[in-house]
Formats: sequence, structure tokens, C-alpha cells
Amino acid sequence: MDVAGRGAGNGGRAMRWKGRRGSSNIEDLRRASGGRGGGVRAGGIGGVGLIAVLLIGWFFGVDVTPLLQGQGGLPPGATMGGAEVTAADEERAGFVSVALADTEEVWAAVFREQVGQPYQPPVLRLFKGAVQSGCGAAEAASGPFYCPSDRKVYLDTDFFVTMQRQLGAEGNFPAAYVVAHEVAHSIQDQLGILGRVNAQRARVSPADSNALSVRVELQADCLAGLWAGRAEATIGQLEPGDIRRATDTAAAIGDDALQRAAGQRPVPDSFTHGTAEQRAGWFTTGYREGTIEACNTFEAERL
Repeated sequence: MDVAGRGAGNGGRAMRWKGRRGSSNIEDLRRASGGRGGGVRAGGIGGVGLIAVLLIGWFFGVDVTPLLQGQGGLPPGATMGGAEVTAADEERAGFVSVALADTEEVWAAVFREQVGQPYQPPVLRLFKGAVQSGCGAAEAASGPFYCPSDRKVYLDTDFFVTMQRQLGAEGNFPAAYVVAHEVAHSIQDQLGILGRVNAQRARVSPADSNALSVRVELQADCLAGLWAGRAEATIGQLEPGDIRRATDTAAAIGDDALQRAAGQRPVPDSFTHGTAEQRAGWFTTGYREGTIEACNTFEAERL
């Protein structure tokens, strides 16, 4: 995925990010050969289940966030071996750092205004290839995820390349949407939503458990949309077409779209994220309404 600001389509324009503040809440595990990765201030380069569940992954329509519940394994932060970090990897890491900083700025203000308590931003751990989280082992194929056990977001930036190749995601804003979606899961955790939902999921049928996961994911899409709207209004670094690209990406990773792309007939009871229409729709709701209350998918009669 092009994060260099050249973009694709729409006149080659893309979200402006170079030269802007990066987040200090980045831990770079990409070069670690084991053990706990050291924290890296991202401004320089600018920056439940175990592996069987994770390998299915966020990208393929099964988000690990509502499933991960403190699974055991190796020490959190351990990686599965050192990896070469290319200049393109560093470029993507710099973009992630800026996108994360944007979420921190927006959500700090939203929490002051709408929640009345301080926002606690998550740490984002960059890894390459494979990593051990507080929720178990994960490989790049699992896609980005938020782990409630250690309250960290995990991301292999090669996922952005996959998004571009397999989904045709244009420009760099879809990558920012991915970061915002995972940060939204940390917000759900901070607000106590994930804990309540996981307790419910343990008491219901698999189909009902999936239905609860859909509401978790659609709420995260809505919160990502809320972030996008506030970022556009207050940070002002979005370009024309960015929001369309984000909704297109949300739709492309709807459960029905992914199942059709895999040559399967959509099976609603198996959905864990929601349909293409639902994902794009809830992102748009958050973008337009700008409130956490408007993102209450758990009270919505119609998703």
C-alpha cells in the first residue's frame, strides 16, 4: 500500500502524514529475535484462542478481539525470530505512528467531552512474520488485532500490502482505518464493553455468540468513523476521496463479500463482522453523527 503520499486514484491524492507528529506509544518488535521488544519513539522514522484461531484472522472475516481471552503461551512480546526490515517497512511504520497519534488526539478530546474521564491510549506493537501476544501466538496472516489481556494492538505492516493486492485498497487512508478500527476495540475494552460481551458469549449458542461478535465489530467500525469525522474537522489532514476509500474498504471486508470472494455462499449464522452494507453503513454513521452514543450497536434493532 502506498503510504508515501502519492496515493492511487482520485488524482493521486492521499492522506497527508509526512512531517507530522508520531505516537510515542509504539513498541517495535520487528528486529527482535526473542524476548520483549523495546519501545521505539515513532517520530524518528517518523513510529479467543491461540494460533489456530488467529490464522483465520481479521482479514478473512474472523476478528480475534471478541475471542481472545488471556490464552497462555510464551512471554508476551516474544517474536518468532528476527526479520529483515526494509525501507518500505519503515515507511509504513512511520505512517502507522502518525495515524496512531491522530487517534490519540481525537479520542482524548472525545473522552473529555462525552465520557468525562481520561482516555487511556493503547500501545501498538509492530511485528513482522509472527509474534507472541498476551492472548497467544499470532502470525501475519491473522491480520491486525487488539489483545484485551495485555491491552495492546498488534500489527504487521505487510498487511497493508495484502489489502492493496487483494482488496484493491487505494491510497493510505484505508490503512489508517485499520489502525482506527483496532484502536476502537481498545476503547470498547476501556469502556467495559468487551468484558461484558465476552461474558455473554460464554453463555450462548455459537450462532448467538457470532451475532454478538458482529455487534462488537460494527461498533468498532462506527467508532472508526467517528474518529475519521473528527480527524477531518480538527486535524485537517484528510484528502478528497479518503472517506470513500475507507467505506469501500469496510464493505470489501464484510463477511458476505469475503465468503463470496472465497467461492462460498454467504452463511449469515457464521458472520462475525457483519455484511458489506452493515460495515460501510456503521462507519458512515460514526462519521456523520460523531458521538459514542450513536455507535451503540447493542441497542440497535436493525444493524
